[in-house]
Amino acid sequence: MLRSSGQVLITRRPAGVHLQGYWEFPGGKVEPGEGRWAALERELYEEIGVRALDGYPLIHLSHAYPDRHVSLDVWEVTEWRGEPRGCEGQAVEWVGTDELEQRRLPPADRPILSALKLPRFYLVTPEPDVDDASGFLERLDAVLGRWVPRGLELVQLRIKAPLARPGERERALRLCELAAALAHRDGARIVLNAPERLAAAGGLEGMDGVHLSSTALRSCPTRPAMPLVGASCHDAAELRAAASLELDFAVLGPVRSTSSHPHADSIGWSGFAGLVERASFPVFALGGLAADDLRAAREHGGQGVAGISSFWQG
Repeated sequence: MLRSSGQVLITRRPAGVHLQGYWEFPGGKVEPGEGRWAALERELYEEIGVRALDGYPLIHLSHAYPDRHVSLDVWEVTEWRGEPRGCEGQAVEWVGTDELEQRRLPPADRPILSALKLPRFYLVTPEPDVDDASGFLERLDAVLGRWVPRGLELVQLRIKAPLARPGERERALRLCELAAALAHRDGARIVLNAPERLAAAGGLEGMDGVHLSSTALRSCPTRPAMPLVGASCHDAAELRAAASLELDFAVLGPVRSTSSHPHADSIGWSGFAGLVERASFPVFALGGLAADDLRAAREHGGQGVAGISSFWQG
């Protein structure tokens, strides 16, 4: 349950049960023959006395404890009727996501924090012309000013072209530095998707993390040593590779055909949902999408929408 202020509701597990004393998100077990939303409505009413009115799938998780295996179908409840209270005598608190990190949560619940801290929109920049950095940065400034207040708080700076001409790498590094400053000024985080040589030359300074291309993901032996790491995925194998590296998020697509990749096979919303259901981390929908597709992305289990032209040109 998430307030508009960003606070999340947690309850404390009572004595005498598995993981007693831990803080958790309210919910419970799905009864045989019961739908997922119906089960959530019933459990929230029984546990904390509220009627859930609206919500979206957030993330699917599986976790093996020494004595049991749990499968979590996590939803974000955005509207409800009533004031939460501990109907079973349990403590109930509203906390911010930063405070939530300090609470003693069940190990299975930890990945939910990543989903709660990620935004709904993820901007992927077009390839910049490092010889015209001012034009690129002016456009980035305008896009951030328009979209950050609407939930775009994560930017992928994409510099994929070879940088071989004299001084070109230095100009690219300077562009990275200035782009990071713009993002941070507006309260957004920024990750770099660039050749390894550029990153090694200092391109990660000021960045909040990195975004791995699908090619880089397949050849990456360990998680990069950055606070925030995402990857581009197109199928179940690449999602499994991202999970094995314990990445924070992925983008998956194309959901629809795009002008930039006209020959790539689109997976559609049903294909997206089927793949995301097996992922244990947040996944953004990508490919021919716009901000108006957010509800569809959420209803099909996505974290939100990632895009280039819809945000950059819109």
